[in-house]
Amino acid sequence: MKKITFFLLALLFTHNAFCWGFYAHEKINYLAVFLLPPEMIGFYKKHIEYLKAHATDPDKRRYAIPEEAPRHFIDINHYGNYPYSSLPRIYDSAVVKFSKDTIQTYGIVPWWIQVMKGRLIKALKEKNGMQILKASAEIGHYIGDAHVPLHACKNHNGQYTNQHGIHGFWESRIPELLAESEFDFWMDKADYIEKPLTFMWDRVMESAAAADTVLQQEKKLSDQFPSDKKYAFEMRKGMLIRQYSSAYTQAYNKSLQDMVERRMRQSIYAVASFWYTAWVEAGQPDLTQLINPSFSEDEKYEMELLEKEWRSGKIKGRSCE
Repeated sequence: MKKITFFLLALLFTHNAFCWGFYAHEKINYLAVFLLPPEMIGFYKKHIEYLKAHATDPDKRRYAIPEEAPRHFIDINHYGNYPYSSLPRIYDSAVVKFSKDTIQTYGIVPWWIQVMKGRLIKALKEKNGMQILKASAEIGHYIGDAHVPLHACKNHNGQYTNQHGIHGFWESRIPELLAESEFDFWMDKADYIEKPLTFMWDRVMESAAAADTVLQQEKKLSDQFPSDKKYAFEMRKGMLIRQYSSAYTQAYNKSLQDMVERRMRQSIYAVASFWYTAWVEAGQPDLTQLINPSFSEDEKYEMELLEKEWRSGKIKGRSCE
């Protein structure tokens, strides 16, 4: 009876184990700091742990407000077939053509990143250290999401193809298992982005183009892989859970020809380049004056409330479950 009870409890954790993990977002923000120019890296490196820890705040906010969910994705295949020319790339034009409700329903991530860029520029102009860090951490999250193929696809968790759980498999299980030992994160320094909206639409289109590969390769592998070897009980964050086995994860990553690594690298470069671009457009403020910023009492309360909602609430809006 004890064995049966343990097995049932373990199964309860299986589903949640496949949801978006925090590891990749934290890693992206952390490594983006090292691509910054000398004028920025001192401030950002001093606060690198904040940028890492708060890379996941937008996901936590999905437990607090329903408006948050559409900011993380765009189901672009709702608008037809590649290259989805029926969807205007300018937000106001898209709203006029399809209505605000439709645009919100199917996601706004490339446009929301521009909103966050504006907030970062404002904080930099005002030399508001904590708001610079907050906006930097959070824009990093949305940029990372835009690089995930299943964030640009209606079949975002394999719900239409009997592949439930593939969302977290691609973006959480693979990097958590392989990033430290197999991924190469050496890359060029950040660049100034001339056309940020076009840049992000290019990344979204890349994600959309890769979505079919993500789904098809997993389906093909599942049909060929021994069924009793696909899952395993392994430790994750101190808890024994049932998840995709290491062997299956490595085989899937190989079938994708290192797609996850490439998209993580592109995310890191894009985050650093957006930080740098915002700094340039803010007039290149001297960040050495902002070495020890602090939160106001209202800002501290907001963070505490966000943490409470995340730990005790339920996702409002679309989930990867």
